[in-house]
Amino acid sequence: MPFETREAMLDAVQSNSIIVGAYTGPGGGICPMLAAHRNGGRTSFASFARAWDRYTGAVEGARPASERELRTLTTMLESSIALEASSGEGALGEAIADHREAQMHRAVREEHHAPAPDLADALEELERAENYSPSPGRMNCISGTMHAGEVRSR
Repeated sequence: MPFETREAMLDAVQSNSIIVGAYTGPGGGICPMLAAHRNGGRTSFASFARAWDRYTGAVEGARPASERELRTLTTMLESSIALEASSGEGALGEAIADHREAQMHRAVREEHHAPAPDLADALEELERAENYSPSPGRMNCISGTMHAGEVRSR
C-alpha cells in the first residue's frame, strides 16, 4: 500500500468509527480503506479490504472493529511507516539513493580516468630491490621439472 495511503489510514483510524465486514455500516462506521480515502489517501486497494475482513473474521455483515483489531491495525500501520522512513524510502531515502548514485558515478569516472600503472617502471623497481635476484626458471619440487622463463626470487 502506498506510504501516503498508510499515513492517511493511520490518521483516519484514530478519528473515525471503524467497522469490519462492509464498506460502510448502518451506524455510520466506515472501513479503514474508505477512512483513508476520505482522509487524503486516494488509492483503491481491494486486497487490503479482503485481508482486513479475513483477519477480523467478518462473515455476517458489518460490525464495529474491536479494540484489539484497531490496536493491531494501528500498530501495523505505525510500524510500516517507521520502517519505510528508516529503510531509505521516502524523501530521506531518495536523498540517500541520490548520494550513493553520485558516489558510484564518481568512482567509475575516477577508475576510468586514473593513469594506468607503468609495468616497466615496476619491473625496474623490482630489479633494484636488494633481496631479489634473477633466476633462469623455477623448480617444481614434487616432479623435479623446471619451468622456463626468468622468475624473480629472494
